[in-house]
Amino acid sequence: MRLNEVQYDDSKPVDGYGPGFFRIGGVVIEGAVLLLPSGVSPWDGYDAPHPLLAAGDKIDVLLIGTGAEITHIPDALRHALEAAGIGVEVMSSPSACRTYNVLLAEGRRIGAALLPLSDSET
Repeated sequence: MRLNEVQYDDSKPVDGYGPGFFRIGGVVIEGAVLLLPSGVSPWDGYDAPHPLLAAGDKIDVLLIGTGAEITHIPDALRHALEAAGIGVEVMSSPSACRTYNVLLAEGRRIGAALLPLSDSET
C-alpha cells in the first residue's frame, strides 16, 4: 500500500480538540473557532454571522460543529447562510472536524464554524 502525505495548501487542518479548545495547524485556540480559506480566527458563535456570510464567495459548504451533540442552529442563521448561497451542514464538532479535514484534503471549497466541547462533554 502506498501512503501519501496530505497537502493542505494555505488552509490548516484540525489536529485535535478537547474541552474548550481546538488545535489547528499545531496552534491551540481556546473557545469557538472559524476556519475559512482566508484563515483561522476565533468565532463569537451563532450571534456572529457576518464573518460566515463574508466568506460566501470563497466556500461552497460550511460545516457547523455544535459541540458534543448535534443541535439545531438558529433558523435566522441558517436562512441567512442559504440566502448567501452557502450550503450548511450541521453536525457535532468532532464529526465536523473529521469531515473538514477530509474535504480540505480533497481540495474542496470548505469552511467550518466550530463550538468547543465543554468539560462535561468529554
